Amino acid sequence: MSAWAAFRSAWRALAANALRSVLTMLGIIIGVGAVIAMVAVGQGATDRVQEQMQALGSNIMLVVPGGVSQAGVRLGAQTRQRLTEEDALAIGLEIPEVQVAAPTSRATGQVVWGNSNWGTTVMGVNNDYLEARDWPLRSGRVFDTAELAGSAKVVWLGATVARELFGDQDPVEQTVRLRGIPMTVVGVLSPKGQNSMGQDQDDVVMLPLGTLRNRVWGGDATSRLKRVGAISVKVREGQDMGAVEERIKELLRQRFKVQAGAEDPFSVRNLTEMLRAQEESSRVMTLLLATVAGISLVIGGIGIMNIMLVSVTERTREIGLRMAVGARGRDILAQFLIEAITLSLAGGALGVVLGAAATWLIGTLADWQVSLSPGAVLLAVGFSGLVGTFFGYYPARRASQMLPIAALRHE
Repeated sequence: MSAWAAFRSAWRALAANALRSVLTMLGIIIGVGAVIAMVAVGQGATDRVQEQMQALGSNIMLVVPGGVSQAGVRLGAQTRQRLTEEDALAIGLEIPEVQVAAPTSRATGQVVWGNSNWGTTVMGVNNDYLEARDWPLRSGRVFDTAELAGSAKVVWLGATVARELFGDQDPVEQTVRLRGIPMTVVGVLSPKGQNSMGQDQDDVVMLPLGTLRNRVWGGDATSRLKRVGAISVKVREGQDMGAVEERIKELLRQRFKVQAGAEDPFSVRNLTEMLRAQEESSRVMTLLLATVAGISLVIGGIGIMNIMLVSVTERTREIGLRMAVGARGRDILAQFLIEAITLSLAGGALGVVLGAAATWLIGTLADWQVSLSPGAVLLAVGFSGLVGTFFGYYPARRASQMLPIAALRHE
């Protein structure tokens, strides 16, 4: 018997018991659909973390001031403003593994241009911050040395601020007012998107640190001491992030004259490692979800075996008749094996439709990032075919080993 003839015979046998065939495929349908949907959700989470890592920049650490205690109450991180620009300079110069250390300070303010205004985050930075964050300018130029040293009234606009104030116009060389102070726009930052907390990183205005201290803050004590809110540290490629973190802590403890055993007046956060751990967690969760969903496929395979055994019993006389007219054992084996594989693959095809629909609903209704990849579809359908082959082989072999006379006598 040719493969095509065996397939047609198997299809007719399945069509003769359509309802039973559909119910048998139900486990495969649910299993394939669940595998596709769960992998899509897990892959979407992994893709989201990777996007955040790209937006953050590679090999990034953040040094922030530590907390203080008042009357036994701990006020939390960044309440002890002890970091300065000199600390950032020391980190960059004394630790060879550090590519750049960029001091930053943060405030908020209203930006006005013409009849448009927008409340946003205001950051005092230098040019090193763009290198530390892998954040190029979309248009314009960096701050020059005189502007950084002289507290010049120049700014970079984030993509969101530029869009809200200027629409499709080019903001470069335009003058905006920040807290009532006129500032010249010298650059527009490339879009970064949201960070891991869901905050819009492009909703920002950046200006030189000296400008923020002396013009926006008005030259208070923080300005005179050149204190900063944080230091963004970019480590060179191939370096041990953990070892560099320890060297940064050792250097700052020496600069702050921290006694042995005393609490550090600062905190070093390895942002890249945090995101990588989150990415690994997403991958493990994807694997667990896919494994749980794969159990449905195995259960569906057991259902196929049960139904095929029933089918063999019901068609014993048919098997004996086929053998009596010349069918060989391998022909009977092929016929029932093709029936099992057809059941499994048909269930897999319907499961793909179910999985795609479930993925779309999850992404739309739950507003989750999902990623439906062709590889996941092929893996699920291929696995369903293997399940049909594995669980269909025993009933098919049992049918092929029947004795023709005993099969014809079967009631």
